[in-house]
Amino acid sequence: MTRERYIKMIAGAMVLISSLGAYFININWIWLAVFVGANLLQFSITQWCLLNIILKALGIKSEIECCGTEKC
Repeated sequence: MTRERYIKMIAGAMVLISSLGAYFININWIWLAVFVGANLLQFSITQWCLLNIILKALGIKSEIECCGTEKC
């Protein structure tokens, strides 16, 4: 899997966790979803993402580095 897919998967999981937390535990869990959404918006504008840097350090390749091969 590529870094871009990991970022989308982790962001989606965080939003789901936040929604479930807000429903079952405490409404303040909704702030996690707000934080994730704000980070996604910021990433779309600036192309800078801390998770992207962490995944790169872990050796996960981006779509450009994979060039469409099945090995990613």
